[in-house]
Amino acid sequence: MPDNSVSIKRIVTVLASIFLAAFLLGTPGCTKSKEGVMPEAPMAKKIPKELTIHGDTRIDEYFWLNQREDPEVIAYLEAENAYQAEVLKHTEPLQEALFTEIVGRIEQTDMSVPYRDNGYYYYTRYEEGDEYPYHCRKKGSLEAEEEVLLNVNTMAEGHDYFSVSGLSVSPDNTLLAYGVDTVSRRKYTIHFKGLQTGQVLDNTILNTTGRAVWANDNRTVFYTRKDEALRPFKIFRHVLGTDAENDPEIFHEADNTYGTNVFKTKSKKYLVIASSSTDSSEYRLLDADTPDGSFQVFHPREADLLYSVDHFGDYFYIRTNLDALNFRLMKTPLNKTGKDNWSEVIPHREDVLFQGFTLFREYLVLSEMKAGITDIRVIRWDDGSEHYLDFGEAAYMARPSTNREFDTGLLRYSYTSLTIPSSVYDYDMKTREKSLLKRQKVLGGFESENYQAERLFATARDGTRVPISLVYRRGFTKDGSSPLLLYGYGSYGSSMYPTFRSDRLSLIDRGFVYAIAHIRGGQEMGRWWYEDGKLLNKKNTFTDFIDCAEFLIDERYAAPDKVFAMGGSAGGLLMGAVLNMRPDLWKGVVAGVPWVDVITTMLDETIPLTSGEWSEWGDPREREYYDYMLSYSPYDQVKAQDYPALLVTTGLHDSQVQYWEPAKWVAKLRALKTDDNLLVLHTNMEAGHGGQSGRFRRYRETALEYAFFLGLLGIED
Repeated sequence: MPDNSVSIKRIVTVLASIFLAAFLLGTPGCTKSKEGVMPEAPMAKKIPKELTIHGDTRIDEYFWLNQREDPEVIAYLEAENAYQAEVLKHTEPLQEALFTEIVGRIEQTDMSVPYRDNGYYYYTRYEEGDEYPYHCRKKGSLEAEEEVLLNVNTMAEGHDYFSVSGLSVSPDNTLLAYGVDTVSRRKYTIHFKGLQTGQVLDNTILNTTGRAVWANDNRTVFYTRKDEALRPFKIFRHVLGTDAENDPEIFHEADNTYGTNVFKTKSKKYLVIASSSTDSSEYRLLDADTPDGSFQVFHPREADLLYSVDHFGDYFYIRTNLDALNFRLMKTPLNKTGKDNWSEVIPHREDVLFQGFTLFREYLVLSEMKAGITDIRVIRWDDGSEHYLDFGEAAYMARPSTNREFDTGLLRYSYTSLTIPSSVYDYDMKTREKSLLKRQKVLGGFESENYQAERLFATARDGTRVPISLVYRRGFTKDGSSPLLLYGYGSYGSSMYPTFRSDRLSLIDRGFVYAIAHIRGGQEMGRWWYEDGKLLNKKNTFTDFIDCAEFLIDERYAAPDKVFAMGGSAGGLLMGAVLNMRPDLWKGVVAGVPWVDVITTMLDETIPLTSGEWSEWGDPREREYYDYMLSYSPYDQVKAQDYPALLVTTGLHDSQVQYWEPAKWVAKLRALKTDDNLLVLHTNMEAGHGGQSGRFRRYRETALEYAFFLGLLGIED
């Protein structure tokens, strides 16, 4: 039989050449710039498609780009990539310098802090020049001989993309399960490795989330498969040595607004199947000693009832929003799991979001957030005495880390701030002594004392106070002359924390102020902050971001003509919305893997994430939500007006935001915008939502983004 893949590649190459010639060489009207004659931008052909619902018809002229296997689509994306490379060619020396600078801050030979689990110390390490980690362990003590579980560098050879996920060791420590994705669609194949022989077993399980959860018999695992829309929807049981095609289905989540997964309690006594949507959850439990048994419902799902479960001693402990907007902690006997039997352990508070809990034999540890700042609270079981950890900074992020054991008085936690690199501590909950185990090394002469962080509040147009975290280099003068990069997200209740990233130094050291707008749609100020930025309140997210930018200009942290913005995924939706609403406010914008075609996506249940997110965005099959979503959908709201310079990035294999959304958005902007500002689309043809795999390669895209910003300011080094 002929090699069809080779034939298709040849067709794509020929068509790409034709497109490139037409777009870049053969079209008249090339523009002048300081770099010389610039090529004409690719102009996607228009094939009008009518999309009608509720008696309203939208015309999508670029719907045809929704064909990943179409050679003409691939050729168009390649043409955009070639155009992007050409118009930003003058920044290539800066890109290379930035990449070298960013990678040069990273310690090449590195190792994570080992954690103890079931008699072994587990850690990952990197060797100089390696893109991927070594997953390792030592038996009994850190002085024992190292055992390399996986050398991902060797495994990744020959692959443009490679991701290992979900490492899980059997209870008897002899078998390793792990997932592998070589496409970046987050569809993992589970493999098994014998840790005594070093041999990878013949067993493989396709199309999973990547994690296998062991029963206590050391031969049975439970795992989650995905449907065609990549929704995790079924739980299966697999016995090693049997054909996975015959694995029995244990649970089917038939409601397509829910996803499902399986895990084990910290006590390792129970297997748990979780089903969850944005605003409802349901759990099923099975004794891990009896994997052939039946999972029993903990408490049936109810609308607007969220809960999660863990086990300790004679009780299950439940974090829930039952009569508690910001959540509270409950417990219930092992044989009485319905909510009527739940009793309160930690009450609800109006001003504190209860984020999670960690169980120890003598202590209960709570993760809390107040006014956007995280706290760790330690409570003794025996006498109820409690205290908070003191971190000595105004803005930071601290949370419990890997704590696998019950019988310890040490709490492992992580800490970082805008000026302090990621740090791992052990905390003695009795003596209250902290031991710094590791702080991320930042090479190149970095000193935390050279940087200053602040916590501010902007007043939004409706009177709401919106937190802003920002950082700059000491010596900064607040005189309204500096460039500023404002970052935002504001969706799914995901809070943006004031954390450290060494790559940002490349902007800050060149005079930038870096700021995070903690806009509504996250949970920084409590659960209500999320509720006030979703569904029919979604526009608060966008206006908050604009109001934060204006506040920073008014307070002279930024020059009015040097304000930049950045966001990815749902943060890319944010970028698209604020571009349409206030295009005059931004010097330049980077929209990473942006979700911009809101209506079309939310009407298509075959697209990953759609059905499960109607409770986040609204269901446009209902007219009220359709009209509201249409009023802000970035793709639908593109109009004939001036736009700032814009760099859009995507991945051909993106499983979260399909590549065609940013591609269509750029095509429509090209056709309608009335300015000569840069508009470029960069499609990573080998990656997905998370970008390139590998430890260093991913920073090529970061260097491109930073060079884009700096180039707009005329900064060349």
